[in-house]
Amino acid sequence: MIEGFLARDEGKTLEFKENCRPLERIVRTAVAFANTAGGTIVIGVKDKTKAVVGIADPLVDEERLANAFADGIRPLLVPDVQIHAWRKRQRIVVIVSHAVGPFYVRSEGAESGVYVRLGSTNRPAGPELLAELQRLARNTFFDEEPCSETSSDDIDVRAASELFAGVSRPLTPPKQRSLGLVVGQGARELPSIGAVLLFGKTRGRLFPSATIRCARFLGKDTAKFLDQTEIDEHLPKAVESAVAFIERHTRQGIEIGRVRRRDVPEYPVEAVREAVINAVVHADYSIGGAGTKIAVFDDRIEITNPGLLPFGLTLEAALAGVSRLRNRVIGRTFRELGLIEQWGSGLGRITAACVNAGLPAPRFEELGANFRVTLSGERVTAPTQPEWQSDLLAYLAKEDRITTQRAAGLWNTSARTARNRLLAMVKDGLVAEVGRGPTDPYRMYVLKGGRNG
Repeated sequence: MIEGFLARDEGKTLEFKENCRPLERIVRTAVAFANTAGGTIVIGVKDKTKAVVGIADPLVDEERLANAFADGIRPLLVPDVQIHAWRKRQRIVVIVSHAVGPFYVRSEGAESGVYVRLGSTNRPAGPELLAELQRLARNTFFDEEPCSETSSDDIDVRAASELFAGVSRPLTPPKQRSLGLVVGQGARELPSIGAVLLFGKTRGRLFPSATIRCARFLGKDTAKFLDQTEIDEHLPKAVESAVAFIERHTRQGIEIGRVRRRDVPEYPVEAVREAVINAVVHADYSIGGAGTKIAVFDDRIEITNPGLLPFGLTLEAALAGVSRLRNRVIGRTFRELGLIEQWGSGLGRITAACVNAGLPAPRFEELGANFRVTLSGERVTAPTQPEWQSDLLAYLAKEDRITTQRAAGLWNTSARTARNRLLAMVKDGLVAEVGRGPTDPYRMYVLKGGRNG
């Protein structure tokens, strides 16, 4: 287990602690993990060097942790606290599952004490994130709430009906209710927030974050604009306009076939469309003034929407096809209009389209309170991998770990040469070094990212 953790870096679901001091920080981390997407705290490992220093009296620390969690977190949260031995040193592993809260640090209060995980740090939730956690507890969605500032006259029913007619699905009153475009409030029916975001005539005034800001920059940075526009249309049409902006500012190549030639876009159309739709459907529209942004550079496209991944969802799970909508009304409507084919397939389809076109896999990132997809336009040229690297990677895929001495035997080289090769692979991000510290004579090497833990 320890090798798997040490092969990873601290992040959204993993934290290293040298010891249990101060307990308050560990309690905050447990709260942040529970609220966000779950996670693991490994105690007895230095967070900077990942050197395994161990715990002097793990039974005492285990009891202190259990008491701190029971007394210091509300509602009651019971992390799984385990003691593990590794090379004669004890460490504590605290496994925190994601659960519906919001959880908070008791001494700091039900509002100030709510923490979430942003990257490798714990941050106070703030009003918008706290409201999202509370909606999660009620199993409600922001875009399903009635928009009390509007009436049916504020919805462009004609434009909506034309879009639905285009896919042979009439937008009848029962259909509007089933999609959540109309919701009851007492004896009245009002447009939902989702209906206003999708088809509202005054959408920009009520929800400035519903706009998409597009820019084409000269070069690889934001120093100089070549073109920019702000798209403030009904969201289904906004997707088409955003895709058209990207296509207008990216190159078209030509592929010559046996009979005729065909145009080949710089970026696969499917990847661009999926990335734009993903941003529009999963944006957090409760965050005022922070709209979706599309930036086209000479070498890449960045598509950034406000809002982290939905609570309870990790990037690894999303890439594996797990789906969790943030905006249920928008998601249902996009699926009804044929803009979404299958729940949970978006990120995988973007990746597949890029790789199949000979481009690098896209980069998916949570940056602050935003989510970004970066499509690279630089064609992949497969690097020539030395045979000794291939041999080692094949060995690790089968055996999980290797020492310097065993690597020297595998390669039939001196221990010094093996050590230098292993350090080069660590630097290239192919393997990770696991040990008590830089002078540990028994350190070993595992695949970067790990298969255990």
